[in-house]
Amino acid sequence: MTEDQPLYEIFYCSELAQDLPATAVGAIVGQARARNAQRNITGLLVFDGMRFCQHLEGPRDAVEALMRRIEQDPRHVDVRVVHQGPLESRRYSGFGMGLAESEGPDLMAGVHALEGEAALKHFLALRPSFDISG
Repeated sequence: MTEDQPLYEIFYCSELAQDLPATAVGAIVGQARARNAQRNITGLLVFDGMRFCQHLEGPRDAVEALMRRIEQDPRHVDVRVVHQGPLESRRYSGFGMGLAESEGPDLMAGVHALEGEAALKHFLALRPSFDISG
């Protein structure tokens, strides 16, 4: 992947499949970090014990291919792309794929209730409150 390709972002929300323990998230992220780095994808995954919100950024082809894989992944249910579009510059250049656990379900429930750019803006406003490991 070349960085010449314009940047693209996708923000989606989903839920952890009921038969999976919350501890499965660490394995998901561990596998994703290496693959995403190869594809020049950066982003942030926030998990509250039940819900995921993830913001992905990188070359459009790579980000869209990753989103198709996520939509087919049985570990995610109720996958909903909330916002997508061209991106001027990366928001996550300091790390590859960050992981944060949200304190309680209320923060992510608020993001899940919104659509489009409003959901993304709400998520980005919450970012300083997340303890991000990357």
